[in-house]
Amino acid sequence: MTGQWLKRWREGRIGFHRATPHPALVRYWATLGVPRAAKVLVPLCGKSVDMRWLADAGHPVLGVEFAPDAIEQFVAGRDQGVLRYGQAGFDIVRQGSIELWQGDFFHLHIRQVAEIAAFYDRASLIALPRPTRQRYAFHLAQLVPPGACGLLISMTRKDPDAGPPYSVSHAEIEQLFSPNFRLTFLEQSPPDARGFIESAWALKRRGPIN
Repeated sequence: MTGQWLKRWREGRIGFHRATPHPALVRYWATLGVPRAAKVLVPLCGKSVDMRWLADAGHPVLGVEFAPDAIEQFVAGRDQGVLRYGQAGFDIVRQGSIELWQGDFFHLHIRQVAEIAAFYDRASLIALPRPTRQRYAFHLAQLVPPGACGLLISMTRKDPDAGPPYSVSHAEIEQLFSPNFRLTFLEQSPPDARGFIESAWALKRRGPIN
């Protein structure tokens, strides 16, 4: 799976990338009530400009991405210095208030994300095949503390077996996340030219008794 994505980045086959912040992020982030200085985790972040939007809104950002090409393209998009260092299996590039951790998201340990207070997933869940999505939802729940809020943007498509990006039904989202998160459905977009339909969800990490 990782080899497939690395090849896509090398060949520039990244039709999933947006040149502007996602409208659902702009529309709904403030409704989550995330404190301005809260650090935001962005799994499988690619070179998403949504991270710039979050940083400009006052949030330190920690993005995790397996493809080095994605990280290098992201930092090249702004004329700003970078710091490079390593930590426990990750090569880290820092630019302003954005840290990009190059490595396997599933190797990220809770000790490394102790400051995380919110999260954003626009294209992580739908990048993963079905067997891996359960693992992703569980690992995300392990990394974020009780009360942490996040925005999930998912997608369905005409052929549920095609991908990536993969089609993830509303029922599957409920099944994956409801054990550890309170979910609120926010909106569903009309189909685009490819027949892709996006949906936006607000998530809040459950505590021990809720």
